[in-house]
Amino acid sequence: MKDVRDKLGRTLRDLRISVMDQCNFRCSYCMPAEVFGPDYAFLKKQELLSTEEILRMVEAATELGVNKIRITGGEPLLRKEVVSIVQKISDLGVVDDIALTTNGWLLPTFAQRLKDAGLDRINLSLDSLNDKTFRKMNGRNKSVEGVLKGLEAAVKAELPIKVNMVVEKGINENDIVPMARYFRERDITLRFIEYMDAGNFHHWQQEEVVPAKEVIEILNAEFPLEPIDPNYRGEVAKRYRYLDGVGEIGVISSISQPFCSDCHRARLSADGKIYKCLFSSIGIDFKKVLRAGISKEVLVTRLAKLWLGRDDRYSEIRSQIDPNEPHDPKVEMSYIGG
Repeated sequence: MKDVRDKLGRTLRDLRISVMDQCNFRCSYCMPAEVFGPDYAFLKKQELLSTEEILRMVEAATELGVNKIRITGGEPLLRKEVVSIVQKISDLGVVDDIALTTNGWLLPTFAQRLKDAGLDRINLSLDSLNDKTFRKMNGRNKSVEGVLKGLEAAVKAELPIKVNMVVEKGINENDIVPMARYFRERDITLRFIEYMDAGNFHHWQQEEVVPAKEVIEILNAEFPLEPIDPNYRGEVAKRYRYLDGVGEIGVISSISQPFCSDCHRARLSADGKIYKCLFSSIGIDFKKVLRAGISKEVLVTRLAKLWLGRDDRYSEIRSQIDPNEPHDPKVEMSYIGG
């Protein structure tokens, strides 16, 4: 049943799996501390998909063409079974690429174990090298040094790394060049992400976005760049390499240059809901049918039906949406892993 296409002709190739809705950071654009405080009702253990249920979803998704899995959260390294989850997905032998997105704080404990379990690469979130800025942005007063120790652990474990920086006007745009310089010197790809209106609690405004074009202009003045081809169809980051041959950067421009037309990703929440878009309001519950004991064939059929009916393209129509009109709240980015 592979090559199932949605209403806009897009295939399903990438499944992002949140294994944990909790996080040890409180980044303002994802889990602001004033909302996700000590009384916030996170999922209970029995509400999370089990390892076996996650594996069943992976097997079903690969029947429809998925060949890339990304483990996300919240912070996925807070899930005690995370290494086992990676190992068992790897042992299935049905996907080409297993990645994990993390804030890096716990990587000194997990990096080598994840590598040994079959993890192919790490996406590390880091928004500033300025300790004062970073402490403010992560909402937990965590030092940048703690994340850099995690980065070092991943390098030591020989895990390929990409670093993701969310750029917010008035907050950390002055860190664009220092970040580029630091990771260029270490031959690590840095990707700049436009501040997005995912979730409901960060009071996002268009004026707070630093457009990807502006990021490239800032960088090009310091380190001349040229665009290069994507690694694969549907790659979200537009790639640029330094003209002197020392590495590359990427920009992810969901706001200024939406890429909905080539989006091949579905997201599985920690409690078993499939979301067809990062900006969805409603997820389709697969935990209930998994726990009802349905066959793999029926699971594949249900997932295929969901994808066939997909027509999501929120970023392309964002400008047509009246913010003053009533609308359903979007899923929180922390809930489905971004």
